Amino acid sequence: MDHVAWSMVQDLINRKVKMTKEKWKGIKAEFKPGGSKRQELLEKAVQYLREPGQTQSVKHEFCLKYLEMTETEYLEALNKATNGELVRNLWN
Repeated sequence: MDHVAWSMVQDLINRKVKMTKEKWKGIKAEFKPGGSKRQELLEKAVQYLREPGQTQSVKHEFCLKYLEMTETEYLEALNKATNGELVRNLWN
């Protein structure tokens, strides 16, 4: 593993440790399901899933655990992020 990859792993570990030490309290009520800004959060999740950097499993965990997305919301965002390729590949 090269130095850049190792530093990314260390950054991820440090962020997770920091999150648990700070005792994550969850997202604000307006971003939770049924909240006034929920749609904005879902649209930003699509952008987050498009961006390179983390593995898909890390992004999946982040969306479900910290953004409190359902599996359905996550799959819809992932489908939008891949321009519909997720659904096309599942049906073929």
